[in-house]
Amino acid sequence: MAKLKDVNTTDIAGAIRLGCRTMCRLFNADDDDIPFFDILALPEARMTFSCHHSEAQVPGRFLNALLNAEDALGIRIDERAVDTITRAAFFAYQGAVPLPLNRQRIGGPLINFLPTQIREGFHALYALARFRDSARARELAEASIDTIFRTWDPSDGWDHARLQDAHGLSIVTPSSFLNGLGRTIGPLVKYFRATGYGPALDLAIVLKDKAVAGFFPENGEYQAAHGLHGHSTTCTMSSLAQLADLTGDTPLLARVKAFYDNGLRHIRDQVGWSIETTNPGRNYGRGEANNTGDIVETALILGRWGHTEYYHDAERILRCHLLPSQLRDVSFIPEPANPEGDDGTRDVARRIAGSFGLPAPYGHHPVGVAEVKFNSDIVGGVVGSLCEVYREATRHDAAGHRVNLLFDHETPAIRVRSPYTHPALSVELKRPGPLFVRLPPWVCPDAIEVSGSDRPRHTGGWLFFAAPATDRAIRIAYPLAEQEMTMRNPAGDIRVRLRGDAVTAMDDFGADVTFFDPIDR
Repeated sequence: MAKLKDVNTTDIAGAIRLGCRTMCRLFNADDDDIPFFDILALPEARMTFSCHHSEAQVPGRFLNALLNAEDALGIRIDERAVDTITRAAFFAYQGAVPLPLNRQRIGGPLINFLPTQIREGFHALYALARFRDSARARELAEASIDTIFRTWDPSDGWDHARLQDAHGLSIVTPSSFLNGLGRTIGPLVKYFRATGYGPALDLAIVLKDKAVAGFFPENGEYQAAHGLHGHSTTCTMSSLAQLADLTGDTPLLARVKAFYDNGLRHIRDQVGWSIETTNPGRNYGRGEANNTGDIVETALILGRWGHTEYYHDAERILRCHLLPSQLRDVSFIPEPANPEGDDGTRDVARRIAGSFGLPAPYGHHPVGVAEVKFNSDIVGGVVGSLCEVYREATRHDAAGHRVNLLFDHETPAIRVRSPYTHPALSVELKRPGPLFVRLPPWVCPDAIEVSGSDRPRHTGGWLFFAAPATDRAIRIAYPLAEQEMTMRNPAGDIRVRLRGDAVTAMDDFGADVTFFDPIDR
């Protein structure tokens, strides 16, 4: 049994930067630099083409992540890599209809249509329209929305005869509405925010109405109609939250909150691990980091709407699972023989370092699962979510400064030093204004010691400083509480020991390549 040598639990910006570098290494030189999809680390390392995902799914996830990282962190992304991914994204739209399509084989025609991939297609077009002012992306997005309205109906679904007979497409029928077009609400919202194009919002609202009516009841119960694919559920939940946030739709946000509090528990645990599939087959027990990213994005929106406890959930998820699950230590990955010079088996471990994948709560290799995978689309999905985390860690609005997540963070308005990396939490304002600092629910108010400012007021889960000085650090000291909890998992109950919201030890069933020290049984 081996614990990983390099596990990150504190550095959001570092995880984003590492993930961005990873995405810029995952092009298939044997396929005109279309990104790989399948990434296998064990039992043998290789990267391969997917006839259902490579060109229609991966470029959208990559562009959404890379261009958002460039904007949120102010980092420089290799423009040659952006151009390569953009070319792959546009290539997916070069088939018979302006929808993202896949090839059945490398070198073959674009004929495979998965409605699932429309979400990723719009992620590419949104990112290019917003961050690169791409006229071609806008043209394709508008043509795609028009095509959807003409070939899909909320009651009858897709016009299969028209798409298959007239255009020669091979349609992979989704298992549920959420596994198909329902996932698309979020990127449509992003596209509308970026461009103001009304039909994008119109389509998002049509999809919302169907999703709410059939899948997200007022009581928040999980519906069997969600299907087997966890990510389709979580990304639709996140999409609905984004739409509610855009339109100020409080009843819709209430539906999201009810599902988050109830139905979501069917496919997640206390640290945000979320099962890839509820199908009890050979891969049962794998998680999917994409799901966890969606959960965090939803929690951030709920927190911004005044439900402070969801910021706490997001922080615990980040420290206990999402950040630790990034592949940093690749020493366990064997370098495969490659006598034919196949690019998919060249320098695999180095190229996939920084990936996110399909972990257990305790490590990369879930007990009872033969393979360890880090599919490339998951890298893009998680990095995109981490960009939203980075933006939301602190905010400066009409009410003043807010410290929502207790990570090291610095902007032109504020500098935060985390109690997990420093002796105490400290906050230094660079611009004047009132200050709200979120308190975790396990902090005892009587144990808080404040220096560098007048005594703050406690209000609704926050410490409020009415007139803090600028350019002087406020020190907020409190002990990080020792806690223990038990989580249910397909492999069995998992005990977790915490210091504050960070894991100090976790049951791992004797698994290899684990994130944390084990708890002695």
